Amino acid sequence: MTYVGATPTTGDFKKLDSITTSSATTFNLRQGGVAVYPQSANHCIVSLNGVIQAPVDAFTIVNDTIVFSSSLAGTDVINFILVLGNVNDIGVVSDDTISTAKLQANSVTYPKTSGLVRPNSKNLLINSDMAVAQRGASATGKTASGYYTCDRWNLSISSAGTWTQTQESLTSGDAHADGFSKSLKMDNTTADGSLGSGDYNQITYKFEGQDLQLLKKGTSNAKKVTVGFWIKATKTGTNILEFYDNTNSRQVSQSYTVSSSNTWEYKVVNFPADTTGSLTNNNAQQAVLVFWLGAGSNFSSGTLNTSWASATNANRAVGQVNHADSTSNNWEITGVQMEVGEYTSSTLPPFQHESYQENYDRCLRYYYRITPSSGFRYVGWCQMDNDDTNHVAYIDFKKNMRSAPSALEQSGTASHYKIREASTTTCDAVPTFNNADIWYSAVSFKKSSSGFSQGEVNKAGIDGGYLGWSAEL
Repeated sequence: MTYVGATPTTGDFKKLDSITTSSATTFNLRQGGVAVYPQSANHCIVSLNGVIQAPVDAFTIVNDTIVFSSSLAGTDVINFILVLGNVNDIGVVSDDTISTAKLQANSVTYPKTSGLVRPNSKNLLINSDMAVAQRGASATGKTASGYYTCDRWNLSISSAGTWTQTQESLTSGDAHADGFSKSLKMDNTTADGSLGSGDYNQITYKFEGQDLQLLKKGTSNAKKVTVGFWIKATKTGTNILEFYDNTNSRQVSQSYTVSSSNTWEYKVVNFPADTTGSLTNNNAQQAVLVFWLGAGSNFSSGTLNTSWASATNANRAVGQVNHADSTSNNWEITGVQMEVGEYTSSTLPPFQHESYQENYDRCLRYYYRITPSSGFRYVGWCQMDNDDTNHVAYIDFKKNMRSAPSALEQSGTASHYKIREASTTTCDAVPTFNNADIWYSAVSFKKSSSGFSQGEVNKAGIDGGYLGWSAEL
């Protein structure tokens, strides 16, 4: 049974502290100086002047006091008061009677609330279970920075080997047992055993400033942050997780250890609060979470900066092992959660699993790709421009994007894009970007000399290619 306040002593009678009488009827009940609240007079044995008193008739109990039916004199002696131990401090707690001061520090933790109370409504990260990968499940030969597979997770790299990045399907292991079916995996295919001074390899997650205002960074009420995650890596040893403030060029790093090769391990990393430098409150990148995979001496030759300070590159990734030093090396993560507050592995709130649709919808703020599942599919209405070549299609995004895209991603050749009037006609070239806002894009499908009239409205479609728009940070 769970108790609010002190846990009661059970199983016998307890003698209360001696009471000095006076000309009064009411006296406090204490044991070791602590107030005692007997359930009733019938649970008490009271000796006054050597005579056992009758409960209710001779005295009553009111909260933590005994009230005698007649006023005592200073010469009277209360020999002892015994209270049945298993009813001390038990009863119905009145509303608004327990103050924060009465609760032991760190005694009310998430596991004790049985999931009824959560300190923060949302993980600060999107797609941290790696379930959504609009760009595809595999990207090979990667030596340059970019978004390749799992939405929102960016490869940041400079001359640190060649990699295949994949969205892996999990079928076993502790991460899978914890409810995760996907992960982001880095597989080294060309090794770099001796990183140059400026070389680095990172997996990063970038934040809009407006999404981190709850950290109260730069104020006296700034919040600590905890990051928990599952990791599996071939190479064991020290790794670095960094939290970087782009607004103020400040950063803090913490180390963690991969202990067992190719084994899923759960890690929890704490970042201190920063009372210096508030984050700009807008939709631009103002902070980034950095998982280091390799760091040249420019980033590792100093002393690891475990407290917030102005960014010094040499102090950012001290001790980081080089995951690029062998083509046998893999590095894999999933179940990343970033919570406001300081937690341990036993007190960190459970990962909030979302449905795929909820996860996907949040990813659409940053990237949207149309990929027909099979065959020819219409993507929007188009209208023949006055140049007799461009058929401008207006394509609505499923969700408003972070900012208006400035380019169009597409694949394939002209044969994958078509326009339909009475019949379907193949385009002369791949579509091009016309303009966009946060809620739509105008895309020019190319076809001339096919009997179309200026201003004529037709349907534009894809047969085997894709169209994509990015508003990534």
